[in-house]
Amino acid sequence: MDPCPFHRILISNLSLRFPLNPHLLPSSYYCKLKFKPFPNQFADLSLQSPDSDSDAVDTKINACFSLSKLELHKLADKTGGSSSLKIEIHRRGAAGCGLRSGRKLVGCVVVQLDLREILDKMGKCVIHNGWVEVGGSDFKLHLNVRAEPDPRFVFLFDGEPECSPQVFQVNGNVKQPVFTCKFGLRSSNERIMRSRSSLSEPSTSASCFGSGAGNKEHPLKERKGWSITIHDLSGSPIAAASMVTPFVPSPGTDRVSQSNPGAWLILRPGHNTWRPWGRLEAWCDGNHLGYRFDLVPDNGIDATTLASSSIPTKKGGKFTVDITTGPTPMTSPNSSFDLSSGSGSDLGSASGSGSWAHLLYRGFVMSSTVQGDGRCSKPEVEVGVQHVSCAEDAAAFVALAAAVDLSMDACRPFSKKLRKELRQPDLE
Repeated sequence: MDPCPFHRILISNLSLRFPLNPHLLPSSYYCKLKFKPFPNQFADLSLQSPDSDSDAVDTKINACFSLSKLELHKLADKTGGSSSLKIEIHRRGAAGCGLRSGRKLVGCVVVQLDLREILDKMGKCVIHNGWVEVGGSDFKLHLNVRAEPDPRFVFLFDGEPECSPQVFQVNGNVKQPVFTCKFGLRSSNERIMRSRSSLSEPSTSASCFGSGAGNKEHPLKERKGWSITIHDLSGSPIAAASMVTPFVPSPGTDRVSQSNPGAWLILRPGHNTWRPWGRLEAWCDGNHLGYRFDLVPDNGIDATTLASSSIPTKKGGKFTVDITTGPTPMTSPNSSFDLSSGSGSDLGSASGSGSWAHLLYRGFVMSSTVQGDGRCSKPEVEVGVQHVSCAEDAAAFVALAAAVDLSMDACRPFSKKLRKELRQPDLE
């Protein structure tokens, strides 16, 4: 099935030129980007003096707004075909002040967006490129605003991951089954005898659970032993997520803390064994589910963080891996990449300005919906086409989405019981 059409509106090469004024010392500036109905985004601004080269601006993607073709049609119909991007320029106050303290509005720039033109040109057009006057000030702002197509594969769980549902590929009103899921739950008293060479089910070593787990007189209160295996339609396992670090409440509380998070390994088959591809850590962060996703290289060291954020536990949200903002590489990969390949020692940190992670995993990678407390969860997963060259690639992202969804349950307060599919009789 073909991928679904999505579009991105990219804002890049932001630079602020300050006026020739001996009394105006360069300060720290940032901008707030507003494009309804999306949440506001923020970006720091580089500065240029009035006598600097007008073409010497940072080549960097500063912000991005993504929407499906259907959402773009609806927005165009609602706004009469035209919308606007508003960029507010702010000056920070005293040193050390954050975005929301000590700030001063300098002025703003409004860029008109012809949504119907974006649709007519299949999402690929330059909307603005160059310098503009900043209204209400003597500053000038350089910016590049363009629209690009961003096709994605979309997958939908037909039920909650712990209920071992089917997974469909979706395109508009058409959907077809592509994967099946098998949820597994090992009790604390079950001895794991399977070899790691078996691809039937992923297993976790009992040594991961720490000392005292087998003490029947003083059982450790924890959630552990969960796994989910993704099978293709022939029944062959092609990806899995396995809980390798139990979810344990912090001393004196009933919640999992960031200092001692639970963890999953996302696994892919290779040479008749399960090979780690990624590691997901999750914990309670107030009323949010905190998470961090690391790409695990073949050598098992120098993991690269691709996502680190949080999701509201009450209303839910989206788990997203998106490496759009940042320096633009000299060349962009045009072919699909297998995220399980490549040397981790060369990747560095995804937050670094020149990291290999930015070169290999540019743009939108994946997202998955996560429902809040008490809601039926059927994750919808979007994966950028450039990161999928085979079914195993897509299945790894589906397994990651299931692990995120299950982490919402694993991080629930231990004073609350889980649904029966997730409970181990000897622990809850």
